[in-house]
Amino acid sequence: MKRKALILAALAACALAVSCRKGAAPSPNVWATVNGKEILREDVEKIFHSRVNAEAPAPSQEEALSLQLSILDELINSEILIERANKMNLVASDAEVEDKFTESKSPYTEEEFQKKLKDTGLSVDDLRSDIRRQLSIQKLLNREVVAKISITDQNISDFYNKNRSQFNVTEPQYHIAQIVITPRPDPTVHNRKNDKATNEAEAGRKAAMLVQKLSANADFTELATDYSEDSSASTGGDLGFVPESALNQSDPTLKKAVLSLKVGQVTQPIPFKGGGYRILKLLAKEAAGERQFSDVQVQQAIRDALRTRKEQLLRSAYLVEARDEAHVTNYLARQILESAGKLPEVK
Repeated sequence: MKRKALILAALAACALAVSCRKGAAPSPNVWATVNGKEILREDVEKIFHSRVNAEAPAPSQEEALSLQLSILDELINSEILIERANKMNLVASDAEVEDKFTESKSPYTEEEFQKKLKDTGLSVDDLRSDIRRQLSIQKLLNREVVAKISITDQNISDFYNKNRSQFNVTEPQYHIAQIVITPRPDPTVHNRKNDKATNEAEAGRKAAMLVQKLSANADFTELATDYSEDSSASTGGDLGFVPESALNQSDPTLKKAVLSLKVGQVTQPIPFKGGGYRILKLLAKEAAGERQFSDVQVQQAIRDALRTRKEQLLRSAYLVEARDEAHVTNYLARQILESAGKLPEVK
């Protein structure tokens, strides 16, 4: 009997220990904690609703939960980094926030800005708070990561000598930027104005509007960032250098349009076979031949590539280390696993 009682007590202790380790959420509205700081369901859903196009078909529950998990992970990382920024007195000042807020608002008319707020469900305070976090995290990463990056002339020379074949251009290349307009909005793609055509007629009107702006010398990069409906919007429509052989595999109309352009010129809207339009700009053209190391542009391109590569590596390592030192509990992930992906319901 005594042995049995000891076994039961041991089992109870184990159960209690497991229960304590797992821990229930402080409330159903708490989806994660970072060093005791709560991240609420409403924090995630506010961003979620701002990223889902209300006019497009609603995502499935699995798609919605996957996006919410991704957003929650972003907020967890952000909270970890903002805590570090606070400890190092790197929080952005009110003046810095206001300058960035004014800059982000400048592409819009007041009416467009208010419509964007209404469509995304965000308030001015939400935007300012997000700007403060972004600026503070950037300050932190500039000190902890970017400032530690050093690319020497020897690094550049070594890269060139080890990768000479990359600088032997075997065929003409065209540096192209684009603006894409589609009659079927993709909820996973965003542009700065959250402006998307929802049918062919709207796509046609939008293409005509963009042509008018370009004719009035509007900046192509800014327009692509504001209005393009594909992933290149985030880079101002920049597609990089495209070899001539790749153009041979594309729509003949597109190839003809590119080859007819002079550097700096823009095409008229080129129809897609399935609907929608593409507007192209030729940014530069390179003839075939070997690029010499003495070319300043070659050296700068190598320096930029090496810096970007190292910065991405150090940022990733810094975040991994920061997460290892933080105490994070993701209650949403736990709920999804325990309910086999059925809970919680998306509002």
